[in-house]
Amino acid sequence: MSLRTLAALVLLLLAATPARADGPPLTIVVPFAAGGPTDALARALAAPLAEALGRKVVVRNVDGAGGTIGAERVAKAKPDGNTLLLSNIGHATSVWLYTTLRYHPVEDFAPIGMVAEVPMTLVGKPGLTARTVDEFKALARAEGNRLSIAHAGVGSASYLCGLLLMDAMRAEFTSVPYRGTRPAVTDVMNGHVDLLCDQTTHTLPFLKAGRLTVLGVSARARLPELPAVPTLDEAGLPGFDLMVWHGLYAPKGTPPEAVAALVAGLRQALASPRLAEAFAGWGARPADLRDARPEALGARLADEVRRWGAIFQKATVYVE
Repeated sequence: MSLRTLAALVLLLLAATPARADGPPLTIVVPFAAGGPTDALARALAAPLAEALGRKVVVRNVDGAGGTIGAERVAKAKPDGNTLLLSNIGHATSVWLYTTLRYHPVEDFAPIGMVAEVPMTLVGKPGLTARTVDEFKALARAEGNRLSIAHAGVGSASYLCGLLLMDAMRAEFTSVPYRGTRPAVTDVMNGHVDLLCDQTTHTLPFLKAGRLTVLGVSARARLPELPAVPTLDEAGLPGFDLMVWHGLYAPKGTPPEAVAALVAGLRQALASPRLAEAFAGWGARPADLRDARPEALGARLADEVRRWGAIFQKATVYVE
């Protein structure tokens, strides 16, 4: 799918949504900057979800502090079924990264269901001399922390991927934070930063246009959209496996009937061929309908909180 076709499809999905009800719109808070991977998923979801629910759906970006500002906004919102959070894997890590967090990612939310899984791509600036993971590991040994890696802020998916990458390579790069992955990938494309680990939702169009060097994908198997690109596991980082999962949450205390309606709407939206086509254009995978329910998302979130707790406690990484 060409970038122009993809853009046209997204514009179609973002067209005016039906508003058959007179009540307030459903607001999906994305705790990251506009134009980033999670934002793209939320905006693609908005139209089919609005159609399924019979109400207007709007997406609002409340970014900053690795997604915690937007998450706190939803945690403290009125639990009436009108405000939701669409967040990624970073929602599970926030409790370990931020010592002054004013909400709990498990205790202060009512899970609705899984939305999507997205693989990561390890990409470099166009003039990067290393073209494979092995070549990059040799370059890292030679250059040390003179090599730079961009990310969208502490706690973001790109930050987490970079953390795992440095551990797997036994290397230390200079960390360059940005407020969102859009400026991060722009600086990598312009040669100002060496490396970025970002979701295919964001990088795929640039890779197909030849504007980035790609070293590997984080999925367990090669992607149909990038069949010639090896997984990081087969490229020289054994066991490297990171899929960025996204879930939809309501504030704790949202009435059961409101949660049930939102779950039904999400499941109907995920079955939309238009949504599947949009997600496929980015390498994203819509959640299986068995996972688009509160029990599945709640279990996934709890498991990931435990998993990342062990990782961060070992690394003693935290943010005040």
